[in-house]
Amino acid sequence: MNDVSPSVLFEHPLNEKMRTWLRIEFLLQQLHGQRALSETAIALTFFRTVSDLLDVLERGEVRTELLKELERQQQKLLAWADVPGVDMSVMDQLRGQLKERAAALMSAPRLGQALREDRLISLVRQRLSIPGGCCSFDLPTLHMWMHAPQQERDTDVTDWLLTLEPLNLALTMVLDLIRQAGPFRNQISLNGFFQDNAEGADLLRLRINLAHQLYPQISGHKTRYAIRFLPLDSELGVVPERLTFELACC
Repeated sequence: MNDVSPSVLFEHPLNEKMRTWLRIEFLLQQLHGQRALSETAIALTFFRTVSDLLDVLERGEVRTELLKELERQQQKLLAWADVPGVDMSVMDQLRGQLKERAAALMSAPRLGQALREDRLISLVRQRLSIPGGCCSFDLPTLHMWMHAPQQERDTDVTDWLLTLEPLNLALTMVLDLIRQAGPFRNQISLNGFFQDNAEGADLLRLRINLAHQLYPQISGHKTRYAIRFLPLDSELGVVPERLTFELACC
């Protein structure tokens, strides 16, 4: 039997828009993974993640950028109409989904507004920057909420996440289409270094064998990028002269 060593996938944004989207995706995944707030420690992790997400949403034109991208992806799918052998029913279905998600995002209230206005979330957010500031004597409201039946907390969490669903659905579809746009290809780095043109791509995806115990340090944007592979163990780790890895430019 052929044992295939596991690999690690790294993603690196090549512009500010993609940097923001990856951060939002990362935070939304954590929120959906922490739904059962059965203990105070888990609840505080959830609220801290909510707070981080609201901070990210405050900074940029997230809705505008996503709507532009949903439109751009529709135009890309239209371009496939002239390519022989393409199943246009699949393309039309995808375009329909893009239109639906754009409409839902456009008609949604200000992103994160419902969470900003929620009394419990606001109270916890005010105390998160204080070390240990969410004790029961600091936040009796949270302490009471943690003693409510689990079902009540589950309902609150479901309602909060529901307000983020137009953002979640639009972002998930956009990132899926961007990731699928670039196939993985085998590349070789020499003495731990690799560089190439990005050709207007948004995202680099890099897969490296876990056995090497190396991680990539990536710099670059828009037109060019460079990758330097560094050992996890900075003192004893070794970077091979020739290293094969997989790279997708999306």
